[in-house]
Amino acid sequence: MPTRNIKESEVTACLRVLPPGTAPFPVKHLSGEGGSSAPGRGHSRGPDCGGRPRPTWLCRIHRGLFTAATCPLPPDSSPSRLAGSPAGRRKAGRSHAPRRGRSGARGAAADKAKMAGILAWFWNERFWLPHNVTWADLQSTEEAAFPQAEDLYLAFPLAFCIFMIRLLFERFIAKPCALGLKVQANGPQKAQPNAILEKVFTAITKHPDEKRLEGLSKQLDWDVRSIQRWFRQRRNQEKPSTLRKFCESMWRFTFYLYIFTYGVRFLKKTPWLWNTRQCWSGYPYQPLMPDLHYYYIVELSFYWSLMFSQFIDVKRKDFGIMFTHHIVTVTLITFSYVTNLTRVGTLILCLHDAADIVLEAAKMANYCKCQKLSDLLFLTFAVVFIVSRLGIYPLWILNTTLFELYEALGNFPALWVFNVLLMVLQILHCFWSYLIIKAAYKAISKGKAGKWNPLHVAKDARSDVESSSDEEETVPRSKGPHSTVATNGTSGANGTNGYLTGATSSEEH
Repeated sequence: MPTRNIKESEVTACLRVLPPGTAPFPVKHLSGEGGSSAPGRGHSRGPDCGGRPRPTWLCRIHRGLFTAATCPLPPDSSPSRLAGSPAGRRKAGRSHAPRRGRSGARGAAADKAKMAGILAWFWNERFWLPHNVTWADLQSTEEAAFPQAEDLYLAFPLAFCIFMIRLLFERFIAKPCALGLKVQANGPQKAQPNAILEKVFTAITKHPDEKRLEGLSKQLDWDVRSIQRWFRQRRNQEKPSTLRKFCESMWRFTFYLYIFTYGVRFLKKTPWLWNTRQCWSGYPYQPLMPDLHYYYIVELSFYWSLMFSQFIDVKRKDFGIMFTHHIVTVTLITFSYVTNLTRVGTLILCLHDAADIVLEAAKMANYCKCQKLSDLLFLTFAVVFIVSRLGIYPLWILNTTLFELYEALGNFPALWVFNVLLMVLQILHCFWSYLIIKAAYKAISKGKAGKWNPLHVAKDARSDVESSSDEEETVPRSKGPHSTVATNGTSGANGTNGYLTGATSSEEH
């Protein structure tokens, strides 16, 4: 590129034509490419140049072309100063804000479109509804109301209300009843203070093995059985009292009794109670009756409250199984409501509530130490549970959902999902029935309840309070000073763990 010497007068003339307060680079308005027109190619005219054309290269003063010595800038005209000035910031904001606004709007529109696509995929009519049926066909009108998915949102505030009602019920109704029935208010006896054992319990393990027990025995000069007893008492110390468990059972008994009574009164007026084929008559165009809507929403709200409260309720060893049961139940209620399978849903709900009433009654009798009444109610519960869950449920409910529904409506994907959930529920029924039969057999053959039953009646393997007899029989006495320490308030020879007295008394939840 040819170069030549630049005269100072030429640079000064070029700088003189710049607008006040602007930097000398870049200066497109002087180059013939910007706002001012040029008389000829490669030349531009300035007002102070006397009409004489200047070379374009002279007016294109880029960064680094001239040094500070050759083309000094005024102190207030540097690009950094201009960019930081209020005018520069306003200009930058005006130039970039619209671009950011347009990109943000495009992003929000894309997110909405993506969410709409996901919802359209989830609520695909070919999955949820029979053939030739659309969601528009099931919109509520003035003539008839149909189940709507948004109705289920009501269950969440109602679940909170049910939980608050439960707290008030337990505080002002169940607790006075328990104290009047002389239910023991305090929990198991506290373990005697011991810093070494407490450190092992809190920092290492709550269930020490045989090797650790022997080491602690030598360190404390206690026999192994006394150390085992201490750990058992310490574990039981964290368990809830009988009073709390009685209040919980009384609340559930009251709710199950109310909702079962309501369900029976509602169903006895419906045709599908006596003929299950009526569940599918006119499906899915079956109007939603107010009584059915109330029944469904209250049941769903109660199970939602159980889903959340089970984390603060009395912890039992079948927590995982009960958690699975609650998930399946909530899913079934929600699924059947959305697809308008509410008629068969009311039959399922009422059938399950029947056994739960007797279950909670037997537990309350056990907490009151009415052992004969508790055993009688337990056997009654076993009969009702097995007849309803292993007899009526598969022959009455599964028969209509697997065969009669298919004959009436044909096949669609939601039908099979519904039946899979019902089969999962039936598997849980079989598991619980096996345990109940096992416990009932032991109760009859040995004159006391067995090691496991859903009632938490008698030596229940799910129990929160541990028995001392089984554990102590496996370990011989080694040392004597602490061999006569009482177990939770009873003598060591008694072999009972709890605040329940007597050698044959039951260990319960």
